[in-house]
Amino acid sequence: MITVHNTIHASIDKVWDYWTLPEHIKNWNIAPEDWYTQDVENDLKAGGKFNYKMAKKDGSLSFDFEGEYTKVENLSLIVYKLTDNRIGRVSFEKDENTVKITETFEPTKEDSESMQKLWCQTVIDNFKKYVEGV
Repeated sequence: MITVHNTIHASIDKVWDYWTLPEHIKNWNIAPEDWYTQDVENDLKAGGKFNYKMAKKDGSLSFDFEGEYTKVENLSLIVYKLTDNRIGRVSFEKDENTVKITETFEPTKEDSESMQKLWCQTVIDNFKKYVEGV
C-alpha cells in the first residue's frame, strides 16, 4: 500500500467540497505540470461512480482514473475500488483550524511504487495550494 498525506489550513466543509466537487477537482488534480484533468464525473455515494479524465497537455497520452465508491462517510471518509479492482481510501481528520487528508491505495504493478507515491503526493500538495489559495 502507498500512503500520502497533507494538512490543509481550512474548514472541513471547504476541504470536503473542494476534494469532491468536479469544478474544483479539475483545478487541483494535477501531478506533473504538463498534465491536466480534462473532465470529471463524480457521483459521491456508496455505489456511485467516478471518472477523472487525465491527459498530457500536448495530447500524447491520456488515461481515465475511474471506479466506484464503496463507502462514503460525509466529511470524514471515502473508500473506493478502481476498475482494475485496486482499492483506496481517503480520510479527513479535522482539528481546530486544519484538516489532515490521508490517502492510501494499492499501487499498480506496471509503474514503480516510488513514481506512484510521488505522483499522488504532488496531487495532494496541489490540493493544499489550491484550497489555501482560494
